[in-house]
Amino acid sequence: MPRPLIATIHIASMQHNLAVVRACAPGAKAWGVLKANGYGHGLERAMRGFADADGLALVELDNAIRLRELGWKKPIILLEGFFGFEDLHTMAGYSLQSAVHCTEQLEWLEAADANLGERGIKFDLHLKMNTGMNRLGFKPEAYAAAHARLVALACVGNITLMTHFANADEAGHALLPIAEQIRRFEAGAAGLPGMRSLSNSAGVLRQGELDGVLRNDWVRPGIMLYGGTPGGKPAADYGLKPAMTLSSEIIGVQDIAAGDAVGYGSRFTADGPMRVGVVACGYADGYPRHAPLGTPVVVDGVRTRLVGRVSMDMLTVDLTDIPGARVGSQVILWGEGLPIDEVANAAGTIGYELMCALAQRVAVVEG
Repeated sequence: MPRPLIATIHIASMQHNLAVVRACAPGAKAWGVLKANGYGHGLERAMRGFADADGLALVELDNAIRLRELGWKKPIILLEGFFGFEDLHTMAGYSLQSAVHCTEQLEWLEAADANLGERGIKFDLHLKMNTGMNRLGFKPEAYAAAHARLVALACVGNITLMTHFANADEAGHALLPIAEQIRRFEAGAAGLPGMRSLSNSAGVLRQGELDGVLRNDWVRPGIMLYGGTPGGKPAADYGLKPAMTLSSEIIGVQDIAAGDAVGYGSRFTADGPMRVGVVACGYADGYPRHAPLGTPVVVDGVRTRLVGRVSMDMLTVDLTDIPGARVGSQVILWGEGLPIDEVANAAGTIGYELMCALAQRVAVVEG
């Protein structure tokens, strides 16, 4: 029989979470963000899970093409934009939209304009403003000039005004509160026509408290669609459901005495008699190697803890208070019954990373 480690993808939870987005941002259209292979959930599964989205968003040109081949007819946006002059012809062939965030992209569009214009090609583009994230985008003071360059091109159709929030999960952030990013956006975009796209998951979840200040025609939810939280309250408090459950089984049990050590490096030493369960899951499967003692695990519906260092193919858990646990007992590593963010927080990372790090060798099913 196959190794018992399974990632179960819950399509119904994806659909539910998209409905939560719509409830949080009524009146706004929603991009379903499925970069990084649908946050580890699978491109095709994410496409089906977000079939009711108004468009799909990602960063990989080849996966955008794949979505078209899979039959997606609605808009697709490349969130990092295009990476060279030649990409424009591919974008035209597959009716792709794109972010525009730097002078080089403007120059590539200008160089291709005559050829594309003669062919009747018009791109819907999303002009990105850098309001303090300092990754991609034009500074507020340079934004109107970049917008004017796009307007002058025959190959440009609709222009959406876009930015990205750095700290929407912490509205009162001391260095860059969301209100300051909104202020910078409004100043840089003043008088410019076009739809607006500002909010990521954290912005969507704060829409209610920012009503009247934060206006979106399009929102770009990512992590919340998969049942994770961008910060603040737990995902369940927002009404979100996990879209991935990583489960396995106990494949071995050891009875150890006080003073016995467990795992590589003998990092954990028992302070009394213990039962230790061995789980078929390790860092080669995407479980964080640096997860510390006490990271939560659920065995047969009972919460327990990780003990010892995570190995390539196995990890060890405390079964002392679960006397009925045995070889074959079900283990939930994250998902239904154990929020992924709780595991991530214990391991000093975020749920995004755990989802995206799911290894290819892990069996994936729908359920």
